[in-house]
Amino acid sequence: MPLIDRLVSRWPAHVPVRPIVPQPWPAQEPTWRQARPAVIAAATRRAAARPSGNWFVLAASGDVRADVPLGAYVGPHEVVAWRDEDGGVVAGPGACPHLGAPLALGRVDGGVLRCRWHGLPVSGDGGPGWRPFPVHDDGVLVWVRLDGLGGEAPSPAPVVPARPTRGVAAVASVTGVCEPIDVVANRLDPWHGGWFHPYSFTRLRVVSAPEEDSSPERDRFVVDVTFRLGRRLGVPVRTEFTCPEPRTVCMRIIEGEGVGSVVETHATPRAPGRDGRARTSVIEAVIATSEREGFTAAMRAAVVLRPAMRWAAKRLWRDDMAYAERRYALRTGGC
Repeated sequence: MPLIDRLVSRWPAHVPVRPIVPQPWPAQEPTWRQARPAVIAAATRRAAARPSGNWFVLAASGDVRADVPLGAYVGPHEVVAWRDEDGGVVAGPGACPHLGAPLALGRVDGGVLRCRWHGLPVSGDGGPGWRPFPVHDDGVLVWVRLDGLGGEAPSPAPVVPARPTRGVAAVASVTGVCEPIDVVANRLDPWHGGWFHPYSFTRLRVVSAPEEDSSPERDRFVVDVTFRLGRRLGVPVRTEFTCPEPRTVCMRIIEGEGVGSVVETHATPRAPGRDGRARTSVIEAVIATSEREGFTAAMRAAVVLRPAMRWAAKRLWRDDMAYAERRYALRTGGC
């Protein structure tokens, strides 16, 4: 018996990191028969029909600072955001109401943002011709409510998926030529993981998938997968994929190491590019947790872990963005 097989057979069940028997990429079981386009399309339509209350993820909470304003587009709307003296987030139109200067180039002083062109002041209380947007800072992400863009009945807070009570959080962002629906459709195709991301996933099996007419309580994908920690080591887990609102897909570990850990994939529309084509940012929040005693030490080392978590998320989304862009191009006749 090869050494790796002996290791697998004798590996203690309580140790979360397990040896992986190497499997050539072409030797994987094909998943194209299970990945039925109608199932993916139906799940995507159901996600798009859920209410969002007009809330959009603007940026990572850590990217909104008290000393330098943050400028970004959400759809065609230019937004500026910063923190006031109490640490609360203020966000509003990014164009100065005086002569249209970009407020993101202004300066924050005592919680007040002053336009760089003529010094017009704006704050959480507003300003001459300027009113802030409703905002929500959940400690990981900053959301902004844009009723004119969402077109729905507004809600007092966004639909934020349940998160671990303690954990290490990291946020990564990638922007591509597509629309939010293309990002969501990509995430609602778990069958591609082992084929398209063999450097991260192996032994991937979709345990259950919603039917084309699934009820809300059954509208989830359950997936067994081993997250690779290297060529010969991995962590097997069971996960579920759900969509709490139209621009969010949540992956949660429900069995195995790190139960309760979540990966929130949020799709935020941006302003179209100069080519007139849509742009969308994937803003992905990874919140890792564990009940093991050693996780307390991991939390203390969060400053070291976060860059690695962001790097892993961006690596996946550089590939998946190409997938989403391809879907958008085919859907809009841009190929």
